[in-house]
Amino acid sequence: MTSGEADFKLIKASQLIDGTGGPPVERGAILMEGDRISAVGPEEKIAPPEGAKVVEFSYENKTVLPGLVDCHVHLNGIGDGRAGDDLVTLPDEVLTLQAARNARAHLYSGVTTVRDCGAKNRTTLMLRQAVEMGITPSPRLVLAGRPIAIIGGHLSYFGIQATGTTECRAAVRQLVKEGVDFIKITASGGSTRTSIRQKPSFNIDELTVICDEAHKFGKHVAAHCVNSQAMEFALEAGVDTLIHAYHDDPNGTPNYRPDITERIANQGVFVNPTLHQHREPLWHLEEKLASEGLTPEEQVQLDNGKRNVEGRWGHVAQMREEGVTIVCGSDSAWSYYKMGRFQGEIDAHVGIGMSPIEAIRSATSDSARSCWVDDTVGTLEAGKQGDVLVVEGDPSQDVSALWNVVDVFLGGKLVDRGNLI
Repeated sequence: MTSGEADFKLIKASQLIDGTGGPPVERGAILMEGDRISAVGPEEKIAPPEGAKVVEFSYENKTVLPGLVDCHVHLNGIGDGRAGDDLVTLPDEVLTLQAARNARAHLYSGVTTVRDCGAKNRTTLMLRQAVEMGITPSPRLVLAGRPIAIIGGHLSYFGIQATGTTECRAAVRQLVKEGVDFIKITASGGSTRTSIRQKPSFNIDELTVICDEAHKFGKHVAAHCVNSQAMEFALEAGVDTLIHAYHDDPNGTPNYRPDITERIANQGVFVNPTLHQHREPLWHLEEKLASEGLTPEEQVQLDNGKRNVEGRWGHVAQMREEGVTIVCGSDSAWSYYKMGRFQGEIDAHVGIGMSPIEAIRSATSDSARSCWVDDTVGTLEAGKQGDVLVVEGDPSQDVSALWNVVDVFLGGKLVDRGNLI
């Protein structure tokens, strides 16, 4: 801390939401010493030590809450609708610059931690180096680096293609050497053109080796699964988070499986359903419908998409009701979902039956637990990092107030949201 710099920051607001799921605190305050929270509670109970240098921030008619935690992003993405197969043809240098742009957009919108679930080569690791050097602003980064895929499998163009238990074990060790924070596996096909969406990718023995090796090194594992059999394989192997978690039969027919849900809940596995990702392309089509009209093919896509959203959201609502912890991850900037719009995912969690407070917890403390960073972020508690979001209005009553960003603090420092460098 430089000479003359205040020892403490005192943030006061009309309302405080701590991210634990409890009720808001009226006239709340946060005391920060350096980069960490020193005390949180009602304003009348929070005061700096006698004689300390203090900078005070007062937010009338506003709410303070933890910085948001987006547990699923793709920093390389552009969000202009292009397929990943085309995105990967861009040079690494361009994708690294795009990752920096996306990171800044998310930070300025109130997201102070992101988990990147797969990027090309070392692009996101290079971004982290740039952030550590002070070259570019960013949320805290939880990085998978390259995802692990089968040959030709989903995201195989980004990552390590592995076959058999020996190659799978070696892939984990290589990624740990490169400095990743967790392991992302594509346990089923997906949007990648050479993948088979309705089939599991890795065999159970391969997935088990990946999970065992990752856990040995203290890393968690998140698995992309868009069919029921892939979920069964991933659960057998011991993954920590299921991404998408589609209850689909091998022929592609949605078919909710209570037995799978029961196993997810019993094993304490998190589910990141990427709800708004289904909705964002539909909004794009609806905008086009209003402005210029749709082709017959696009109209069919819109109609089918609406039915798909209703079904998928219904399955997630059932999983939640049956005890599964649903965490908040956007999957931006994939398809048409640009970064800086994480609030759309939080709103979608209200759409499956969560209260605004529950949706905020999903996007803060629960997502932090899924990312294995809940010891430092996700709630406003003494000892945690000073990551704070200030919004106009009362998101505990209307979650759309989260769009009304006033200020963002990262590690106790006020973020200059006007800085576009």
